Amino acid sequence: MIALIQRVSQARVVIDGQTVGQIGAGLLVLVCAERGDGQAQADKLLDKILKLRIFGDDAGKMNRSVQDLDGRGSAGGLLLVSQFTLAADTASGNRPGFSNAAPPDEGRRLYDYLVVRARAAHPVVQTGQFGADMQVHLVNDGPVTIPLRIAPTGVP
Repeated sequence: MIALIQRVSQARVVIDGQTVGQIGAGLLVLVCAERGDGQAQADKLLDKILKLRIFGDDAGKMNRSVQDLDGRGSAGGLLLVSQFTLAADTASGNRPGFSNAAPPDEGRRLYDYLVVRARAAHPVVQTGQFGADMQVHLVNDGPVTIPLRIAPTGVP
């Protein structure tokens, strides 16, 4: 699975003019399932997201995770948004190919699984809508943007 993690002071997802997910300080995570991914990759991805130390401590050093924020109200939120284009293959030509992305049904299943697991593990989880045309609004804090890939078993 692929994730693009952005530390934000606020973020929201809008579909057809309506806000469907919104957080204050926390992480906006764009997520893509690849062919061959399964629940094991989703579990590892979530574990890494929750423990990634990219928030400042009292000395300003990146030493705190989203779990270390207070987690009440809008602080410490996760906004999980499906984005199959993270699997883009741009090796040849100018038009990206997306054959590395999981088929839509499998991608939806893994995204939904990730959301359920995230809600069980973290108090503030919001989402976009799988497959929808979404507008994502964010204020990147830092800016801090971290790419993350958990490869399917047996793939480097």
